[in-house]
Amino acid sequence: MRDIAANASEAGKLALLWPRDAPKWRAATPRDYRLHRVFDAVAALGIEAEPALYADDVADQVREQLLRCDGVLVWVDPLSEGRDRVVLDALLRDVASNGVWVSTHPDVIVKMGVKEVLYRTKHLGWGTDTHLYRDVGAFREEFPQRLRVAGPRVLKQNRGNGGEGVWKIELAGQNGATVRVLHAPRGSVPRDMRLGDFMRLCEPYFANGCLVDQPFQVRLPDGMIRCYMGAEKVVGFGHQFIKALITPPPEGPDSEAAQPGPRIMHPAAAPEFQVLRTKMESEWTPQMMQLLDIDAGSLPIIWDADFLYGPRDATGQDTYALCEINVSSVFPFPDHAPSEIARLALARLHL
Repeated sequence: MRDIAANASEAGKLALLWPRDAPKWRAATPRDYRLHRVFDAVAALGIEAEPALYADDVADQVREQLLRCDGVLVWVDPLSEGRDRVVLDALLRDVASNGVWVSTHPDVIVKMGVKEVLYRTKHLGWGTDTHLYRDVGAFREEFPQRLRVAGPRVLKQNRGNGGEGVWKIELAGQNGATVRVLHAPRGSVPRDMRLGDFMRLCEPYFANGCLVDQPFQVRLPDGMIRCYMGAEKVVGFGHQFIKALITPPPEGPDSEAAQPGPRIMHPAAAPEFQVLRTKMESEWTPQMMQLLDIDAGSLPIIWDADFLYGPRDATGQDTYALCEINVSSVFPFPDHAPSEIARLALARLHL
């Protein structure tokens, strides 16, 4: 880490980066920002913090701002509306090469913030019967038989958000030629189509590198558990009853019954999640770090692992199936997270 900037406080100067064109993030003063609790927490530790508003067309100006800081926390997730991370990642790599600490660094996102991580870590305790298709040829050759033998599957494109490129697929006829598919974005409805047509629909996803194939989890109606991590330690949990990939009720996908429930936040010490906490901290996260070659100092300051309930084991205990890791724009988060973000940021600024 380079010397603390001359115009910064003794503890260092930190930029909080988020999208310029997102109205929900704009505000007049730090007190009004969605991340105001992070501003408060870092200020309490003597860190000077400032907002940095990002868009591709102002990347040069943002670069100059970040180079005047000692670190940057990134809350930009540009994978929507046809956009990508090319310009943003180049910017973050550039400022990092000039000694600015970046969380989350693009090289770490490529390792753990893509769906391929579900395949690479499938042998860990959070894994399932996960397969990966590197190209269209492998997908055409292997997927139809797997669908016929293994039952309903979930396909996921390597990079995306908002459920785009995530599909539930099951057979809809006896001969295997027709399937029923349901896209994950809100408002989607099931439709029947020929398997070959659906597979052609998926071919553009290979532009993002691969397709990941997992079994559909029948306990999906029990909800999703979001395990929030501050580096290698759990900082809280969120439990939410989701509707993605669940067939909408007869009254339609926009009805109240079809909408996801609120995410209920819980502290790291919540009794109902202690088994999951222990596994994340003592087993799965260290194993993932070793497998992906990520050291503790490179882990994101704030990230989350999303779990669905798997089959209960022989003793009746819950098991957990990893369905996604989010590292690039984690918000909202539990009330205790800002203090952990600030503590970790202070430590990283002085490495």
